[in-house]
Amino acid sequence: LASGALRARGVAARASRPARAIAMSTSSSTSSTSSSVVSPGGGIGCRGGRASSSVALPTAVGGSTAATIAADEPSSTEQRYFSGMNGKALNAPPPSEFPTMADVLSKIPKRCFVKDTGKSLLYAAVSTAITVGLGLAAYAYLPMTLAFIPAWIAYAFVAGTAATGCWVVAHECGHGAFSENKFVQDVVGYVLHSALLVPYFSWQRSHAVHHSRTNHVMEGETHVPARINTPDSDVVFKLRALLGEGPFTALNLVGVFLLGWPIYLLTGASGGPVRGKTNHFLPFMGEQGKFALFPGKWKAKVWQSDVGCVAVVAALAAWAVAAGSVWPVVALYVGPYLVCNFWLVLYTWLQHTDVDVPHFEGDDWSLLKGAFMTIDRPYGAVFDFLHHKIGSTHVAHHINHTIPHYHAEEATNAIKEAYPDLYLYDDTPIASATWRVGSKCIAVYKRGDEWVFTDQPLPATAA
Repeated sequence: LASGALRARGVAARASRPARAIAMSTSSSTSSTSSSVVSPGGGIGCRGGRASSSVALPTAVGGSTAATIAADEPSSTEQRYFSGMNGKALNAPPPSEFPTMADVLSKIPKRCFVKDTGKSLLYAAVSTAITVGLGLAAYAYLPMTLAFIPAWIAYAFVAGTAATGCWVVAHECGHGAFSENKFVQDVVGYVLHSALLVPYFSWQRSHAVHHSRTNHVMEGETHVPARINTPDSDVVFKLRALLGEGPFTALNLVGVFLLGWPIYLLTGASGGPVRGKTNHFLPFMGEQGKFALFPGKWKAKVWQSDVGCVAVVAALAAWAVAAGSVWPVVALYVGPYLVCNFWLVLYTWLQHTDVDVPHFEGDDWSLLKGAFMTIDRPYGAVFDFLHHKIGSTHVAHHINHTIPHYHAEEATNAIKEAYPDLYLYDDTPIASATWRVGSKCIAVYKRGDEWVFTDQPLPATAA
């Protein structure tokens, strides 16, 4: 940890605990390598050696109730793959050894928390102008004929990429990072998110839950991994075995990027198991007790969100009727909409998932420990500009989501300097990291006090 005293306490405490089933490679992997196979040994900040105890695996039914698997074969319980972080997040200390949230926030300059409404509105205007301008240009200059399908595909990618900037601005509104004026903030967020068929208040609530339970294997929200030996993971392993790794990974990525976002909104897919099948448009779906996604006043806010989305769908339908064809709507709106969804899912997935980033539950998890499991990645200057650095400064965003994006880089540098042992950054090229996650991060099993990813089924036996 950042201070010498805290780091020394952490190393000493970890050294005094029993060795977990983990072997770390001491050699660094290159950023272009999609994964590397483990070699026995110890890594910096990690416990080395073979397992001295069994590994807990969940049974096919029940919450986090676990059966056990004997660690007879090292390959089944040792870390097999590494990202560009080289296992840095694995074998994290318990929450008690992490700094306090107040300590971390004190390291971030106070000016990073200042919201400038004028500047926020300017960024919103720029993203909106680029997106609308591209649409008007396409409408004016691209013939709607079969010969121009490649041009329309290119337009969809460029316009959808630009529209993601509008999405990020609305995301900032939902977090309270846009303005001190709540009315202005909610109007901007509601309009931009509704235009992209996102139920603003519904998502505001579910995303707040995501932040409050980041990398919690049972109570997290969005991209919560399937636990091994459950129906969800079993069907994926069977499909992977049937198709082979390459074809499965391609199909997995296409399915997640094309359908993942709407399926999440409609069914809560990849949401926390404790919440059941939720729906961002129907607040009475899913768990209604302690773990209700939309408790109390949020039910009314869900219905308010529905109004905006229904209005946009009605406008799109009226446009198709007026045009005498659905194709203008498909070409000018649906194509960019799907690309925007792709970016949203890509960012969220890669910000919290990789082969060597664990999940936790119970007393092994804490708000700050979960936040520090967030990963910053290199998206390049163009995408950082268009998307307001949502992917390259996301650790700071999870430390405190009210930091405006135009201060996030400074906050990131402060966190990185103060807590170099906790800050996660993976320099793997985005395409390689995406393929690795889609191929290797199939399900998690409990190894020691962490839930870690595997790409192979592991047999469960009675405890």
